[in-house]
Amino acid sequence: MIIPTIDSALENLVRAALPLPSTVGDVSFDPPSGTWSAQLSRITVNLFLFGIGRSTQQPRPPAERTVDGQRQRRQPLPMLDLHYLVSAWTGSIRDEHQLIGDVFTCLLGIQVMPVEHLPVELDSRVQLAIASQESNRAKDVWSTIGGTLKPSFELVVTTAVDGMPFAGLATPVQRIEAMVAPKPASVPISESRG
Repeated sequence: MIIPTIDSALENLVRAALPLPSTVGDVSFDPPSGTWSAQLSRITVNLFLFGIGRSTQQPRPPAERTVDGQRQRRQPLPMLDLHYLVSAWTGSIRDEHQLIGDVFTCLLGIQVMPVEHLPVELDSRVQLAIASQESNRAKDVWSTIGGTLKPSFELVVTTAVDGMPFAGLATPVQRIEAMVAPKPASVPISESRG
């Protein structure tokens, strides 16, 4: 569920920040291959998810809650990195440069996804970062998908994995009672044989 949630939040953010209403242009998550680009008829911001991995950030700590008197606990939530190749598609190079510049400026100034763009509430913040030029893997992605190299950048989205459910805990111990019974008297061996 986390990836569709992040996709929706990114689309909401891009549409609001540019602005890019649905009547004017599209936000796509398709691989930007030559076949895909040939079908475009409107300006489009493409956010292609090309990498998913565990983040180096520390997991979110375990959590406890009580539901209907039953104590529950959730294990630590690992952090996840999602890597998006961001590109702009219009009818002319000049317009594409303008659009990719606007998207870059918009995302560069936002370090945490505003909650109003999230379609559902998440257990942790959604962090946004633009990869440095040295670690940007855009050229590798373009060559892999067979698309034409375009101005683009890598957006890294970091958040907690949402797949760890709460599990019921045993009822806590309230009191300990000692159960002691007298030990039966032992019979000497010689008496028992007689």
